[in-house]
Amino acid sequence: MPQDEAPAAENTLSDGEFKSLLAGVIPHLRAYGRSLSGNPDLADDLTQDTMVKAWASRERFERGTSIKAWTFVILRNTFLSQMRRNKFHGEYDEVVVERTLSTPASQEDSGEMADLQRALMELPQDQREALILVGAGGLSYEEAASICDCALGTMKSRVSRARTALEEIMNGGQFAQKRADAPPASDAIDAIMGSVEEITARREAASR
Repeated sequence: MPQDEAPAAENTLSDGEFKSLLAGVIPHLRAYGRSLSGNPDLADDLTQDTMVKAWASRERFERGTSIKAWTFVILRNTFLSQMRRNKFHGEYDEVVVERTLSTPASQEDSGEMADLQRALMELPQDQREALILVGAGGLSYEEAASICDCALGTMKSRVSRARTALEEIMNGGQFAQKRADAPPASDAIDAIMGSVEEITARREAASR
């Protein structure tokens, strides 16, 4: 192999490595999908679409890049595209954030976590999204701003306003949404990965 091709090869993950990273980010994708669509079923559809697109573009993913930020961009663009086609519509419903963003999957939901989930539903969509990305998702302001295609200062302002509003809601104890238990994120991993491989195989076969 020519020497000038070596760096590119070193930055490319094997299919196994990429699949492992992709499986690990599924809970975060599902939670982010719920923050955008407000619906568990639609969030699962968004997650699967995102994983199919990510898998198809895996050769463009460079080692050392944040898989979470990379896939969040794909999911958000997918959501906005489908919004324009009126696939997602209606009011937000029930739980937005899965506990796996900030607590172990095996940990029982506490009353405080349930209140937090319901309080998040009271925030404006742009503030809720910002807080999930930076607060629960652990992304930097720069990464979150890039995902949302907004200025860094705008992202910081959204997070600040969201935190202030969330504190007021929590202190007031006023929740308009009822709690709904989110299914464990691990339940969907095998099924989604299987669907990704099946759909990818069909697409590759159709393109031949």
